[in-house]
Amino acid sequence: MPDDADAVARDAAEAEAAFSHPAVTPDVTAAYGEHPDQVVDFYAPRTATDASAPLVVVLHGGAWRAPYDRVHLTPFVDFLARRGFAVANVEYRRGSSIPAQGDGPVAGRWPETFDDVAAAFDALPALVREHLPAADIRRTVVTGHSAGGHLALWAAARHVLPEGSPWRTDRPAPLRGVVALAPIADFRAARELAVCSGAVLQLLGGEAKFEERLPHADPAELLPTGIATAIVQGRTDIVVPQAVAEAYADAAAKAGEVVGFTLLDDVGHFPLIDPAADACAVVSEEIAQLAY
Repeated sequence: MPDDADAVARDAAEAEAAFSHPAVTPDVTAAYGEHPDQVVDFYAPRTATDASAPLVVVLHGGAWRAPYDRVHLTPFVDFLARRGFAVANVEYRRGSSIPAQGDGPVAGRWPETFDDVAAAFDALPALVREHLPAADIRRTVVTGHSAGGHLALWAAARHVLPEGSPWRTDRPAPLRGVVALAPIADFRAARELAVCSGAVLQLLGGEAKFEERLPHADPAELLPTGIATAIVQGRTDIVVPQAVAEAYADAAAKAGEVVGFTLLDDVGHFPLIDPAADACAVVSEEIAQLAY
């Protein structure tokens, strides 16, 4: 096993590699609300085809914090478009960029982060029909990385939110499935491991609100969903350790649901979204298995 210094150095190198690719401009951007962050970028498939392409809805990570927006994920989005998918890259409101007690930017906004993801998914069918005619919304797969993996799982579970939740839907989303990439999928496990410097506690408003808001926000509490779900996780991930995804998979099993779980050797957090990494090809294949 590598020591802590080796693991940190490897993580930094993987992050630098993933973020070295230039941003890719979308074909069109559409708003789903009035706030500047309430937008979706659309990317048409880059491969010539006579048939409609599956739609991949992408949610970026960054611990729900303001400095990390959808732009850092655009090389990955373009990679999917070059693999023949139509892609919708969703932005949403994140935490303040003002440090909280000197600890760095706050993670997420309650309830705005969840308001936005719910609103985006509700608006997507009409937006896709208007702005991304190459997409087949009947073959929709949702994917997300890290905090975006959490939001992908959450978006697919809105029909099992508690009664009275403002985001609850009366039926499951019409999805082929979810592919969650190193997701913050179990909030109790993430809190115990202090994932992303306590981001989960910040997202839910601190310890005083944690138990109250957990049933409305934690994918591990929203099971079973009845929607095909796969997780892709690097074994050497020190940002969101595999124990977090394992806790979610265990919760799913206890609820009678099977979650696909692909663990990649010698892979950390960022190769999953790095178009130059082999792990990214694995992610694309997982998406394709659900979409086709």
